[in-house]
Amino acid sequence: MIRAALAAGLAALVAAGLLLAYLLLVVAPNLPSLDAITDYRPKIPLRIYTADNALIGEFGEEHRDFIAIKDIPEMMKKSVLAIEDKRFYEHNGIDWKRALGAAKANLGGAMRQGGSTITMQVARNFFLTREKFYGRKLNEVMLAMKIEAALSKDQILELYMNQIYLGQRSFGFGSAAQTYFGKPLKELSVAEMAMLAGLPQNPARHNPAVNPKRAKQRQQVVLRAMRDNDYITEQQYQKALHETLHISRKGQDFDVHAEYVAELARQAVYAQFKEESYTKGISVYTTILKADQKAAYESMRRNVLNYDQRHGYRGPEAVITLPAGEEERDDAIEEALQKRPGSDGLIPAVVLEAGPKAVKVQNPSGEEITISGDGLKLAASALTDKARESIRLRPGAVIRIMQEKNSWSITQVPQVAAAFVSIDSVTGGYHAMVGGFDYNLQKFNHVTQAWRQPGSSIKPFVYSAALERGFSPSTLINDVPLDLTGAETGNEAWSPKNDDGKFDGPITMRRALAESKNVVSVRILRAITVPYAHGYLGKFGFDLAKHPKNLTMALGTGSVTPAQMAGAYSVFANGGYSVEPYLIAKIVDGDGKIIQEAKPRTTLPDEARVLDPRNAYVMDAMMREVTRSGTGAAVGRLGRPDLAGKTGTSSDAIDGWFAGYGGGIVAVSWMGYDDSKSLGGKEFGATVALPIWIDYMKVAMQSRPPQERPLPTGLTQVNGEWLYDEFTGDAARHTLDMDDTPAGAENVEPGAPAAPAAPAPGAQPNAENIRPVPPAR
Repeated sequence: MIRAALAAGLAALVAAGLLLAYLLLVVAPNLPSLDAITDYRPKIPLRIYTADNALIGEFGEEHRDFIAIKDIPEMMKKSVLAIEDKRFYEHNGIDWKRALGAAKANLGGAMRQGGSTITMQVARNFFLTREKFYGRKLNEVMLAMKIEAALSKDQILELYMNQIYLGQRSFGFGSAAQTYFGKPLKELSVAEMAMLAGLPQNPARHNPAVNPKRAKQRQQVVLRAMRDNDYITEQQYQKALHETLHISRKGQDFDVHAEYVAELARQAVYAQFKEESYTKGISVYTTILKADQKAAYESMRRNVLNYDQRHGYRGPEAVITLPAGEEERDDAIEEALQKRPGSDGLIPAVVLEAGPKAVKVQNPSGEEITISGDGLKLAASALTDKARESIRLRPGAVIRIMQEKNSWSITQVPQVAAAFVSIDSVTGGYHAMVGGFDYNLQKFNHVTQAWRQPGSSIKPFVYSAALERGFSPSTLINDVPLDLTGAETGNEAWSPKNDDGKFDGPITMRRALAESKNVVSVRILRAITVPYAHGYLGKFGFDLAKHPKNLTMALGTGSVTPAQMAGAYSVFANGGYSVEPYLIAKIVDGDGKIIQEAKPRTTLPDEARVLDPRNAYVMDAMMREVTRSGTGAAVGRLGRPDLAGKTGTSSDAIDGWFAGYGGGIVAVSWMGYDDSKSLGGKEFGATVALPIWIDYMKVAMQSRPPQERPLPTGLTQVNGEWLYDEFTGDAARHTLDMDDTPAGAENVEPGAPAAPAAPAPGAQPNAENIRPVPPAR
């Protein structure tokens, strides 16, 4: 017996010696370098912010917020230690007591328990795989001891709490606090910290957003461990145990929708830093203002939906067959709805029952909702016996629903596109940008990428050119039919028309702009010559190659982007200075060092002047008339005297615009279809674009008092209207020439080339020979 015991002891010593030799001679020399943790550089994603520090975008595979150990709440550390490694500050990387207990439990070979310390988990997370086999465990033990020799306990805990994966693409407790609770780690309650502390064991199983019941059970285990280790009192334990937790369903959503802005900023950073953009913790601060962006987004969504519903219900997005069995039916509904992502409140649903007085649907959560009354208004035509098959609502129809307050209604995802942009008239910094109805449904940014016909919103630039040729707001132009012969145009005959088909006879230039008279605009352009006006557009930053060199230019048959239009109107808004719109205010690296910073101007330098201050002043006065009594008169309900702008509707109502300014803000709204179909015979810039502009400006100008600009020198009032001093001596420029020679024509320089011919009807748009169908207002 004694011999057997001695033999067993000797065998154990030999085995231990061999194991020690193996560890020292084989394992230790092959351990990886600790550079990854001694020079720890976590993969912090690229983050995009508004000018007032609201997060609007994040790009990178991992959501991570590095928090120094000194800034991690003490209770958060205790929550983790209580459940993961309560003797962390006592052992040397290996908790032998815990390891022996785990080994005893695992003798059956099922590997049901682990004895890993926090240091061993750090070793595994940085250097090893997660498969449970003994060779890897030996490496883990040796690495843990090596880490303990190289780093302090606080340094090891800091690594763990910032590196550990906690579900929902979140790494580290700082990121998880935002993901699950929507607030910083330091603001969490004991109950919330315990919930997070329970995640490392199995982030998928204990994910509170996906498995709230299991997450609650795990949280209770953590709370008991905290109480048993005297980290919390019995009173704290009971309070935390019964606290109702509000799990954020938004995950990594942001406070304000600015997806098009974030993508533009991402592109700019990636062009400079390539793949490092997504791992080095770069922060980009844009010029966007959170309140302005929110107002722009909500205004666009609301008014696009209003337009869409004015034009009727298009029917279900799809129709599926509903199986008879409840489980099979639920599976079919779930599959159908997963193919159709929600659009900020426009929720996909499948019709279960449909009748003229009520429709029952099932939403993605499996909830059954009955819609009745006003909620059926949009789809009323699809619920009658005479409804066309393509729009009829019936069981299996996939539709959209939305909730306002406690009432549900049937809606649909709009097909029409829209854009809105606003900039500071002095600095050029963007205040708001919405490139489309929903970025997740369409990534195309209509603010910067959509080249569209501006319609009558181009007229102020033609009128501005006329001022330089001796016209004034009181110049009379004959608003009568204009028939241009083939000899005059060098092409086919052309007779431009006003949008309402009416003519007013002699009319002042001020009134003609306010009422958006097409024939008058063509007469003005013919008088000042097309080449002069075409070149004049360059002052405002327009791409001259995208504008025709013919008389249709007066009616906006060229191409512009909303961003370009905002820059152009800023010249009128700021008194005659060019502005270069910009988005990025500064870029900061992961250490907080400024890499790049814009230097916005606070004053307007002389070298930026592109327009005579008298011209800007007179045009401002004329465009204020547009918003008082003209096509933009709806602006009047904002109750400010400093608002000016111009509506625009292109041929056949394909594009609707409003461009204007006030309070130092220049804003442009646009609506149209990407396939260039008509917005409708009763739609104009004033009905589709102006409401977006008004709703935005109502918010954006709240803290901006009305601005009145000083009268520049060199202007004299004639008949109540301003005129350049050098033109006051020639009365002909202020009277109607009854033989239909355009007023002011005699001021055209001798030998100036004639206007190029108007194009033939039916020619392709956006070319030099754009078809001469006159746009509406």
